[in-house]
Amino acid sequence: MDIQEAHQLAQRSMSKRRFQHTLGVVETARKLAARHAVDINDSIIAAYLHDLAKEIPINRQLELAREWELLKYPEDETTPAVLHGLIAAHWLKLRKGLSVEILAAIAHHTLGAPGMSRLEMLIYSADLTEPSRDFPEVDKLRQALYDDLEKGTLACVEHTLNYLKQNKQTIHPLTLKTYEDLQRRI
Repeated sequence: MDIQEAHQLAQRSMSKRRFQHTLGVVETARKLAARHAVDINDSIIAAYLHDLAKEIPINRQLELAREWELLKYPEDETTPAVLHGLIAAHWLKLRKGLSVEILAAIAHHTLGAPGMSRLEMLIYSADLTEPSRDFPEVDKLRQALYDDLEKGTLACVEHTLNYLKQNKQTIHPLTLKTYEDLQRRI
């Protein structure tokens, strides 16, 4: 799949609002890829496809995750909004023949994963910091990512953990493992 095909698939599959977010992720991914010597084409393709399954009704996402044996943690079922990346990656793997690295970036853009590649970190972070995101610390996160991809991604994961704690929301074990892994790596 090339960039044009990814763009067309995303545009056909998403609401206008979701596609606008996706264009922001593409813009951020392109800039970060150029800055940090990550493959730009792979970054753009992963950015276009990262939310491909986001607007599938949650009950259907759970059905697909069960059918495709994607559920690994109890939190996958109790907070099923985190499944859309895994579902999109699995569907794309079956039908589109994308590289393992692009599929991993799509799969892990919501929760992260220990041992993330630079492309995975880039898509995870671009999703959180794309231009339409507007929260108090976003400019600091953008600068941290511009300065250092690994440290910036760690800052993004820390931000997410703090947000979940402050709002008394479930913290997925994979996000904690991602945080611990990035701390060790840095």
